[in-house]
Amino acid sequence: MITLPWSTGVDTLPGSTKPGFFRRLASWWGPRPLGQLALILGVLAIFWWFGTNTAATLDRVGISPGFAFLERSANFEIGETMIAYRAGDTYARAILAGLLNTMKVALIGCFLATALGVALGVARLSGNLLLANLVRWYVEVVRNVPLLLQLFFWSALAHALPPPRHAVGALGAQLTNRGIFVPAVSLDGAAAPAGMLLTVLALGAGVLVVALRRRLGLAARAGILAGAAGLAMLAVPLTGAALTIELPQLAGFNIRGGWMLTPEFAALLAGLVVKFSASIAEIVRAGIESVGRGQWEAARALGLHPGQIMRLVVLPQALRVITPLLTSSYLDLTKDSSLAVAIGYPDLVNVINTTANTTGQSLEALAILVMVYLALNLSVSALMNLYNSRVALRGEARH
Repeated sequence: MITLPWSTGVDTLPGSTKPGFFRRLASWWGPRPLGQLALILGVLAIFWWFGTNTAATLDRVGISPGFAFLERSANFEIGETMIAYRAGDTYARAILAGLLNTMKVALIGCFLATALGVALGVARLSGNLLLANLVRWYVEVVRNVPLLLQLFFWSALAHALPPPRHAVGALGAQLTNRGIFVPAVSLDGAAAPAGMLLTVLALGAGVLVVALRRRLGLAARAGILAGAAGLAMLAVPLTGAALTIELPQLAGFNIRGGWMLTPEFAALLAGLVVKFSASIAEIVRAGIESVGRGQWEAARALGLHPGQIMRLVVLPQALRVITPLLTSSYLDLTKDSSLAVAIGYPDLVNVINTTANTTGQSLEALAILVMVYLALNLSVSALMNLYNSRVALRGEARH
């Protein structure tokens, strides 16, 4: 055998260049493929044994395993739903109502926590020492208090508000122990097809600006956005609609008008927003501090004021650090919304628990809960990873 100067010391024997079956198996599974295969078969056998024993036990107590119970009538009410639901509807519809409640609080919570967290993160780096220290103490206190205790606090506070006759008014909202009432905007008499067409055109113009932002000049982008805003404004008069703002007001023994947030929903939303805004504030602070001081100095040399430096120079670069950590915060917020069961908000976990107790199908209900939360978190992760890839591409050299 001839050893070349750049040889690695590994002897190569002459023979067939095509690997055999075991070598292919080893390249796929690593060393000792037969041992790994035996381990996998053993694990599958254990699961099969547990499954058959569980099915036999359920059969002895008169419970038929499966998901046929989803078509049966649910004999319980749900206090707050986004879709029409009443006792007697199917368990599938009840679970859907709980899922929509979970998605509602998670979506609104992510949006509000991000807005508050970004503001706090920027304030943390403010030159105003009083403001920076206040934010620092806010972050430290909130992050070190368990979320469950915070939810109990907000729930007690929501139920301790005065009755409707002595409601606390703030910015057009009415705070009562029966719920929080906020102003509502409604369109009366709109022609749905025309309104939807104009809305789609306006959204399409916005998407076009985002897609062609590198090819269009500032004037062209401003013109497209102005046209989109004009279409959105024309959507109201052209469809014969009347835009009205409905303010909550005392009528009789309760508040009428506007949108109502139940005490349970308001407490859960406040707890999630406060808790995760503190985490997002630290993420934003770390992302901003990761941008080199030279970027700040170069922006100042160009004559940009601090607000423009933060918005146009620092934050776009900090997003590369912020976005992956922000994904974890969104996932945690979505999962921690399951603590709503502790304060009586009818989320997915609450409905699944009631379903399991009334049907006896605990394993099936738990499987539904696991799969739904897995689907929610994977969807959030996929969207944030897509956005992260868009942000990362901005810093790469293009040829």
